[in-house]
Amino acid sequence: MKKIVLSLMLLTLSLFAELTNQDISQKLIASKIPIVDIRTPGEWRDEGILPTAIPIMFFDETGNYDVNAFLKELNEKVDTKKQFAIICRTGSRTSMLAPWLSQELKYNVINLTGGMDYATRGLHIQTVRYMK
Repeated sequence: MKKIVLSLMLLTLSLFAELTNQDISQKLIASKIPIVDIRTPGEWRDEGILPTAIPIMFFDETGNYDVNAFLKELNEKVDTKKQFAIICRTGSRTSMLAPWLSQELKYNVINLTGGMDYATRGLHIQTVRYMK
């Protein structure tokens, strides 16, 4: 019986996993959906972050990553049972990470295509200074 219940729970989770690719918008920011900024601390300091962003580095400056450290921090700061968005500088890094989060972990993820470049240059969204 426990195996049947577990199987049904896993099936239910997989039904809710979704990957959406979309540009950032004022509407998305106003919706209060958590936006995880996966850029590096250097990028956060140099370019600022979105006012509501949650900075959690995935790839470091040399392209390396620590999946366990990222997931630990993500799950501490974001309710991953609900939809959340991820952003990087141009959308390149998130285009690799978002499908994995959706397919393997069954998270409901919005990949913000165009990244911070589009947010700041295209939409002229103001960033705030990263203070760490």
